[in-house]
Amino acid sequence: MPRTQLSDRVEALRLQREALGRSRTRRTVTRRDGVRCQVLDGSGGGRWLLNFCSNDYLGLSQQFAVAGALQHTAASQGAGGTASHLVCGHHAEHEALERACADWLGAPRALLFGSGYLANLAVVQGLLGEDDLCVQDKLNHASLIDAARLAGCKLRRYPHGDVEGAVRQLRTLPDVAALLATDGVFSMDGDIAPLRQLVLAARVQQALLYVDDAHGIGVIGPEGRGSVAAAKLDATQVPLQLMTLGKALGGYGAVLVGDAGLIQHLSETARPYLYTTALPPALASASLAAIALARKDHWRRERLRALIGRFRDGAAQRGFSLLPSTTPIQPLLCGDNARANALAQALEVRGYWVTAIRPPTVPDGSARLRITLSAAHSEADVDGLLEALSGASESSGVRSPAHASLSPA
Repeated sequence: MPRTQLSDRVEALRLQREALGRSRTRRTVTRRDGVRCQVLDGSGGGRWLLNFCSNDYLGLSQQFAVAGALQHTAASQGAGGTASHLVCGHHAEHEALERACADWLGAPRALLFGSGYLANLAVVQGLLGEDDLCVQDKLNHASLIDAARLAGCKLRRYPHGDVEGAVRQLRTLPDVAALLATDGVFSMDGDIAPLRQLVLAARVQQALLYVDDAHGIGVIGPEGRGSVAAAKLDATQVPLQLMTLGKALGGYGAVLVGDAGLIQHLSETARPYLYTTALPPALASASLAAIALARKDHWRRERLRALIGRFRDGAAQRGFSLLPSTTPIQPLLCGDNARANALAQALEVRGYWVTAIRPPTVPDGSARLRITLSAAHSEADVDGLLEALSGASESSGVRSPAHASLSPA
C-alpha cells in the first residue's frame, strides 16, 4: 500500500476548511493611529478601519512613554536579547521588569518569558510528569491544553466554570501530584473564573492552583492587578499566576509570578525557559513603562468600564443579546460559521474591523463576533459600532436587530 503523501493530506484539509467556512486569512496592517488601522485590501490598496478586535484594552501600545522607553533602550542596548537568560541574555531591564511585576501583584518572585504560550508550557511541563494529573476548565486557552499533552500527564477537563466538576476530576486520581489550571478571564467568552471556589477545591484536594490571567491583568481588580486580586486572593492561595505583557499592557512577552520556590524550580528546569533567547531588553523597558501607567492611570479602567456599559446597554436596546461579560471581551454569538463571516464582512464594508471567531477556536455551533473594547475608543466609536451592527445584521441577511441574539436555537 503506498505511503500517504502529506501534500495530499494538506490539500484535502484545505478543501474541508473551505467547505466548513473555516478558512483563515491574514490581514496586513500598514499603519496604526490609535484604534484606527490601515489594512491592505484585495486590490493592494489600504483602507482605514476602526478596530474592535484588538487586545490593547488600556490603549497603551502606542502611548508616548511606552514607545519612548522602547526606542531609548533599543538605541543604547541593541535590538536583540542575544542569548538565553541562563547564558548571557539576562539584562538589568529584565530583572527590573520581574521585580516590578512581583511588586504589582504582591508575589515573592517573578520570571519573564517570551510569550504566554511558552510560560504555560513551562509551568505544566516543569511541574508534572506522566504519572501526574492536570485538571482544566474546558474553555481554557489552547496553550494550557497543549502544555498538558506535551507533559505527558493525565489531562482531565471539567465543564466550563463547574467547580464541582473540577473536584470530581481531581478525585479520579487522589494519590498523584495534581495541578488545577484555569484562565482568569476566558478569552473567547469574556467571563471570569470562580476563583474563590476553585481555591477551596484545590485546597481540599491538595492540588496546586494555577491561574492564566492573560486577559485580566491591567483591566480588573484593584490597581488593575487582575482576576486573582479582584477575588481578594493572594499568592499564598494562588501560588502561580500568569500575566501577559502583550494585551492590556500593549507590549510583548509574559511573566509568571508566585511562590519563590516554584519560580526558582522553573527557572532552572523548564525547557521553554532554558532553550530560548531572552526578550530584547527594549521590550522589557516598554513593559516597565506600561506597568507604571497601568498602576497609576485609574482613569483608563474607569473609562473602559463606562464604554463596556455603554456598549452593552446599546446592544440590548437594539435587540442584540451578548454573552454575560463585564470585561472588554463582548462576544456576539452567531451560531454557524456563515453567519459570523457574513456579519463581519458587512461590518467591514461600514468601516469596522471585528473578526469572526470560528471552530476550532470555539466549540462547534458557537461561531461569534469577538468584539473587544479599549480605553482608547470614544463614546462616538462605540455608538457608531452599534449602528453599524444594526445595519450589518439587516444587509447581510443574518437576522433583523429585533431578533438578533444571533445564537443557535
